[in-house]
Amino acid sequence: MSQPSTLAEVPSAAEQERHFGGSTLLSDYWALTKPEVNFLILITTFVGFYVASARDGRFSFAGLFNTLLGTLLVASGTGSLNQYLERKFDAQMRRTARRPAAAGRLTPISVLVFGVVLAVTGSIYLAIAVNLLASVLATLTLLTYLFVYTPLKRKTPMCVLVGAFPGAMPPLIGWAAASGRLNIEAGMLYAMLFLWQFPHFMAIAWMYREDYDRAGYLVLPKGNARVPFVMMETLLPLLALVAISIMQSPTRHAGTFHCAAALLGTGFAYFGWEFALERSRVAARRLLMASILYLPLLYGLSATLCNRAR
Repeated sequence: MSQPSTLAEVPSAAEQERHFGGSTLLSDYWALTKPEVNFLILITTFVGFYVASARDGRFSFAGLFNTLLGTLLVASGTGSLNQYLERKFDAQMRRTARRPAAAGRLTPISVLVFGVVLAVTGSIYLAIAVNLLASVLATLTLLTYLFVYTPLKRKTPMCVLVGAFPGAMPPLIGWAAASGRLNIEAGMLYAMLFLWQFPHFMAIAWMYREDYDRAGYLVLPKGNARVPFVMMETLLPLLALVAISIMQSPTRHAGTFHCAAALLGTGFAYFGWEFALERSRVAARRLLMASILYLPLLYGLSATLCNRAR
């Protein structure tokens, strides 16, 4: 591609500043929503919606779109409000210091308003376009995450357990959106995501333990209790997760399902055991990557083989 042939084709310095300033502003608001977290939320919400739809024998693309959009708005609002509440602490951590609120690129009031507007809009949208149960579950997730889990992070390592409850809510929102009710099958999806969070978060907490300590977050206990805590919070939930995943009732290709679930669980358990024994940054990173691969694959198996759709 040829370069501009005249100076008239080159934007002025002021125009460039406005362009890049606008681009930066948009990217900062985008970063507030925590898009990488929202991607996982949308996947797990979709699985809940899809499996519930298959069980009931009806699937609505419009219903799915409305569910995902409303959930995305609430989740984005939650992420933004979380960054508003934790902006001073995020500024003390290397991995979060460049977040828009922590770095001061956005004013606290603008972050607060942005988050509230997204969260309220999403909750109302779910209530009107989907159903009240889905809206209540999404709102409950927001409230418990922001006002129970978030402050507990600076008080006790038990915050990990508390945070897993709202963190596992997306498949229930999807299930409620599709069927208007919850049942034991929805509870299985909830339980798998609930347990998955422990090894996933322990890997992150260990990798960034110095950052968390610097900011005063007690996601890991101090002193001699740290090692047994990490081992317990990694291995016990991981083993329970593998057991529950195999206990699902596939409606077809049961042998294929159980073999695949067992292989996935064995691989995930291997990396969890390696991390529990070594407690190194390399082992933590491997466990983190294994967790990121494991959940979509397991939920994919559940969505494909554990429903009544033919």
